[in-house]
Amino acid sequence: MTAIRVHDLRKSYGDFAALKGISFEVPAGEIFALLGRNGAGKTTAVELLGGFQRPDGGTVRVHDLDPVADRAAVRERSGIMLQEAGFFPDLTVAQTVDTWRDFTAAPRPRGEALELAGLAAKAGTKVRQLSGGEKRRLDLALALLGGPDVLFLDEPTTGMDAEGRRDTWEVVRGLAAQGTTILLTTHYLEEAQRLAASMAILDEGEIVAAGGMAETLAARGGRVAFRLPEGVRPADLPLPVTLEGEIAVCRADDPDLAAQTLLTWAAGRGLRLTGLEVRAATLEDLFLDLTRSAR
Repeated sequence: MTAIRVHDLRKSYGDFAALKGISFEVPAGEIFALLGRNGAGKTTAVELLGGFQRPDGGTVRVHDLDPVADRAAVRERSGIMLQEAGFFPDLTVAQTVDTWRDFTAAPRPRGEALELAGLAAKAGTKVRQLSGGEKRRLDLALALLGGPDVLFLDEPTTGMDAEGRRDTWEVVRGLAAQGTTILLTTHYLEEAQRLAASMAILDEGEIVAAGGMAETLAARGGRVAFRLPEGVRPADLPLPVTLEGEIAVCRADDPDLAAQTLLTWAAGRGLRLTGLEVRAATLEDLFLDLTRSAR
């Protein structure tokens, strides 16, 4: 079953085309990462999916509902965590959640929402006394109040420390395991790679790559990097490399086999490949390659 369907979605602000006809689908219960540089169109896409804006063209469906025409029905089944939320600074965390509960159909108990977001110990703290990361946790608690079938998370861990980020990852994984569909935007590419089953990369309002996370990265192969030994030229090596300063980088479908070939060659000549690093392709590699080439 498809939970989110976007086809030829377009949105402009004056002469600026924020989205230029993007299309993607998200199966129910899957975590989907929508990625891109600042200004790529991610937040615009989330706001269109949430029904906060009307598209200039194309279609958006959330559980086969139009977020604009069927706004009330979509809101009942979805939660959204935008980059910025308006809080009353002198309310406590508990009072803030209670206020939001009054506007939420069949809301979770306050304690459950705060526990999920890791804010139970801050229930009596005023919002203005929260750190940036704690405010993001409060955003998450509010987005989860209605027990949504679909959850939109726009940069959910910005401002969080490492522990808070990992705790939030566990919450997101747990929600997906229970059947919640999650669309995630994030600048933390490790976060997207760890959480998402599939992804799309936006650049200047267009999708430049999309597909299953594992399959897409596997198709990129990997890399072997090492410090080029003194007196050795790249042409002397048994495999093609590119130089990044003093570091030789070999890109290969099978980086382990490439490393073995290079080490055997070096051993036969009494050389050492210092600083050797062997790793599979990462989402960061793919993202940087695609966004550089699009410039």
